[in-house]
Amino acid sequence: MPSLGDLVRDWHRGAQAVARGDWDYALRLFSSVPEPPARMSFNVGCVHLLAGDPEAALRAFDQAVTKDACMAVGFFQRGVANFQLGRFREALSDFQRTLAQLRGNAAIDYTQLGLRFKLQAWEVLFSVAAVQSQLGLWAEATHSLEEAISKGPEGARDDLDIALGQVQKQAPLQPRQVPRGEVFRPHRRHLEHLEPVDFLGKAKVVASAIPDGPHGDARPQQPQALYARGEARPGAAERARDTGPSRPGTRCGPRTPLDAEMEVTSGQAGRADHSTLVTNDEQGVAAGGPESLVTFTVQCTFTLALRAPRGADLSSLRALMSQALPPQAQSGQLSYRDPSDSRGWVPLTGEEALQRAWRGAAAGSGELRLRCQAVGGRPVLYQVVARHGYSAQGPEDLALQPGDTVDVLCEVDQAWLEGHCDGRVGIFPKCFVVPAGRRT
Repeated sequence: MPSLGDLVRDWHRGAQAVARGDWDYALRLFSSVPEPPARMSFNVGCVHLLAGDPEAALRAFDQAVTKDACMAVGFFQRGVANFQLGRFREALSDFQRTLAQLRGNAAIDYTQLGLRFKLQAWEVLFSVAAVQSQLGLWAEATHSLEEAISKGPEGARDDLDIALGQVQKQAPLQPRQVPRGEVFRPHRRHLEHLEPVDFLGKAKVVASAIPDGPHGDARPQQPQALYARGEARPGAAERARDTGPSRPGTRCGPRTPLDAEMEVTSGQAGRADHSTLVTNDEQGVAAGGPESLVTFTVQCTFTLALRAPRGADLSSLRALMSQALPPQAQSGQLSYRDPSDSRGWVPLTGEEALQRAWRGAAAGSGELRLRCQAVGGRPVLYQVVARHGYSAQGPEDLALQPGDTVDVLCEVDQAWLEGHCDGRVGIFPKCFVVPAGRRT
C-alpha cells in the first residue's frame, strides 16, 4: 500500500499535469489512488470533462458526491456532465441540489481546500436558466436569470443582461462550470513535509582516540550515570519491553500520525507539535562535568487547530480535516471530548451527536476537540500475537495486552508495525509481538 507521502506526491504531479494539459498522465496518477476520497474523484471527473469524455466524467462525479453528499461543487460539475450528455432533467436536478447546498449563502469558497474557485449562487442560477432554456421553459429561465441578477455582483451584471436578452429571444444558453484546468491540489504544508529533514544536525566531537589528532584535547568518553546508585541495570529484553525501539519517522522526516486530535475553535487554522521530554535520570547533577550528560527521549503528538463556523455539520468538518488527513478524513471514526463523561471520548454517530458536542463546547471552554481514527478497508498483511503488554505513549499508539491478536496493516519500518486490534488502529513495537501460531 502506498505511503501518505507517495499519495501526496502523485496528487501534486497530477495537478501539475492538468495545468500543462497532459490529461492521460493526470488520469493515471489520480486513478492510481486506492479508495480515492471525494476530492480525488472530483479531479478525475474534471479531467474527463477537459478530455471530452462526459460519460466517464459523470461516473467520477457520481463517486465524489456519493462519498461527500454535501459537496456542492461536485453536484455543480455533475450537472455540467449531464448537460453535455443531453440529460437536461438530470442536469436541472443537479444544479438545484447545488443551490440547496449553498443554504442561502452567496458563495462557497473552496480555496482553503485546495480548489482555486469560489462557487457563486448567481452562477448556479445562470446554469439553472441554461438548462431551462434547453427544455423550452422560457418563463422559468427568465425568472432564474432575474434572481441571478439580484444576487450577482456589479461585475457580472453585463453578462447576465446579455443572457436575459438571449432568453427573451428564446435563444438557448450554455451553463457555467469550474474554470478550465482547476482541480483540488494538496496543501502546501504537505508538500513541504515531503522534503527530508535533518534532525541530527552537525556532528560534534566529544572524545578523541588519537592523542595527537586535531581534537587531542577532548576529554575521554565517560560512562553515563543513567540509573540510581545500587540499581541493577536491566538487560536488553527488559529495556526493549520497558521503553520500546526508537520511534519511527526520525530518518526521513516527521511521520503523519494514524490518529490525530483536532481542536475546532474560532482561531486561525494551523498545527502544533507538542513534545514531552522523558529523562532516564532524575538525580540532580552539576553542570559542566561528564555526569551532567543524561539520555532523554522525545515523544511528539500531532494536533490540528482548525477554524470552523460554530454549529458546522459533519461534512464541513471532514472537508477541513481532509486538508491534513486525506485518507482518514472521509472514512475515519470521529469522536469528541466530553469533559462531563467518564468515557472521555464519545463517538460522533451523526448530526444530532455533533450538535450535542457543539452545545457542550459553548457551555464549557468554547473549544470542540475531535479525534479521528482510521478504520476499515485496508488489507491485513498477517497476524501477530502480543508477547508483552505495551502501554500507548500517544494517540497514534496501539496499546496491547499479552495474548492480544493483532492484524498487521503496515510495516512502518524495521522496528515498528501498524495494526488493528478490537476496533483500534495504531502503531506498536515489533519486538513486543510474535507471529500468530508461535506464542512462546
